[in-house]
Amino acid sequence: MHFDKVGFIGLGLIGGSIARKMKENNPKVSIIATAGHQQTIEDAFGLGLIDNNELLELNSFKDCDVIFLCAPVNKNIEYLTQLKDIIKDDCIITDVGSTKTQIHEKVIELGLERNFIGGHPMTGSEKTGILNSDKQLLENAYYIITPTAATTEENQNDFKQFVLSLGSIALILDYREHDHATAAISHLPHMIAYSLVNLIEHIDSEKETMKTIAAGGFRDVTRIAASSPVMWENICESNKTQLLSLMDQYEANFHKLREIIADGCSQKMLDYFQDSKNYRDSLTLPGAKIRKDFHEVFVDIADEAGGIAVLASLLAFNGINIKNIGIINNREFEEGVLRIEFYDEAALESAISVLKERNYTIHRR
Repeated sequence: MHFDKVGFIGLGLIGGSIARKMKENNPKVSIIATAGHQQTIEDAFGLGLIDNNELLELNSFKDCDVIFLCAPVNKNIEYLTQLKDIIKDDCIITDVGSTKTQIHEKVIELGLERNFIGGHPMTGSEKTGILNSDKQLLENAYYIITPTAATTEENQNDFKQFVLSLGSIALILDYREHDHATAAISHLPHMIAYSLVNLIEHIDSEKETMKTIAAGGFRDVTRIAASSPVMWENICESNKTQLLSLMDQYEANFHKLREIIADGCSQKMLDYFQDSKNYRDSLTLPGAKIRKDFHEVFVDIADEAGGIAVLASLLAFNGINIKNIGIINNREFEEGVLRIEFYDEAALESAISVLKERNYTIHRR
């Protein structure tokens, strides 16, 4: 999909990362943007990403070939309404939100189905803002595409090729299927983490014994509760139906586990835990960890032929053995596209030293 003029409404971590990669792919592309803060625009202009150095009215986007909506879902819906009578006939509007039903329903209501293709790059970080954006952030991350009923095959294929040009893995889903899946594997876990932290806060003693000894499993399970409260309030509101249904199912499943424990049947407990373990072991998400004794590091690496081989050879040349290595395809709330695990702490520290000397970007948890 060839774009001569691109617009961004909202230009934070995700939008900025897309803009950086687009500029690398095509330095001549014209990009304009507006955002909630003037400083964002000044920073993006200073980085050479956009053509304007001040906030723009939406009318300035009338000649854009594609417009990326990178604000919260509710704000994106407001922008859709305003853009309807501004955009040219063949303009494509896309978004980067983690929920899709609400915006797709608004697209249908506005009669913009031929112009809209939903998008959800499954990458991110606790860090935010244009200055934390990175052209490699989308590499080897799933980028879910949610076309409308009126999206032409040509536009869908062209947008898929654009996603591939970012280095992402394109996955096409119906918007309702997307929201059900993300509610299960992302939104529900966040609700569980928030509720668990809330419980511990309220049952802890005045001496804060639980807070003091909290480590290992508790920190790993609840890490995602450190995410933005504002963002998650928005997600809960926009994906309420799917999330509530899954919370009910989780509550029923949790009650089943409670009954098994109350009955004291060792075999039922073992079967329940073993079944869960087997499924967890089958997940192809090397970035997730369930033990504290993982000696692991996350590395940003360009998606180019021989990139991993060069890194592995560098470590081998320095006598550092790798225990496990893998690409993280779902990078949402994960930093670094390549996960490397070592046998011990000494090997981990040596590897970090070697890689930093060669200017690799390193992330540790």
